[in-house]
Amino acid sequence: MSEQANESGAENAAAPDDLNVVEALRRGDEDAFVRLVDQYHASLRRVARVYISNRAVADEVVQDAWLGVIQGIWAFAGRSSLKTWIFRILINHAKTRAARERRTVPFAGFDVSEVDAPEAPDHWTHPPPDVGASPERGLLIREAREQLQKAIDALPPNQRLVLILRDVEGCSTEEVCNALGIQETNMRVMLHRARTRLRATLEPYLEGA
Repeated sequence: MSEQANESGAENAAAPDDLNVVEALRRGDEDAFVRLVDQYHASLRRVARVYISNRAVADEVVQDAWLGVIQGIWAFAGRSSLKTWIFRILINHAKTRAARERRTVPFAGFDVSEVDAPEAPDHWTHPPPDVGASPERGLLIREAREQLQKAIDALPPNQRLVLILRDVEGCSTEEVCNALGIQETNMRVMLHRARTRLRATLEPYLEGA
C-alpha cells in the first residue's frame, strides 16, 4: 500500500498554517515534526485502538503512520487539511493491520435506511461538573465517567470511530467524511446513534445536575 493518502476536493483546502508546516517538514525541520507529533500522537492512538484492541500493535500502527507522513509529505497537495491527511494515513495503516488481525470495521455494509436526525449538543459527551465538595457528589461523578467510558467502548466500531473523530478530536463533518471515505448521511446517522446511546447512559446522572 502506498504511504500517501489520496486527497479529496470535497473538503476545504489546507489553511496557510498547514502549508507552513508542510514546507517546514519538507526542509527537514525536526522541531516542526516534533510539534506535529505532540499535537496529534494521542489522537492517532485513540483512533488506532478502534481498529486494533492490542495496545502494542496499535502503537506500531501509529509509528508506521508517522513514517508514512514523512515519506509522503512531498505528495501533499493541500486539497485537504493536514489533520485530515494525517488521520487518513493512520486509518489506511490501521485497516491494513486490522485486516491482517481479522478485525476489520464494516463501513461498507452500514445501513443508512434510518432517517437522519439533528445532531445533539456536545455538552452531553461529558459528565456534569463537580459543583459540590461532598464525597457523595465526587463518587457520583466518578461513576458517571466510568459508565461513559464503558458505553463508548461498547459502541459498534464504526459508531465509536465517528464519535471519537467528531466529538473527542473535534473534527468537522467534512473532515470526518473525508478521512473515512463515507457519505455525510452515513456519518450523521452513525454519530446520532452513538450520541443517543451515550446520552441514555448519562441521563440518570444529568437528571440531578
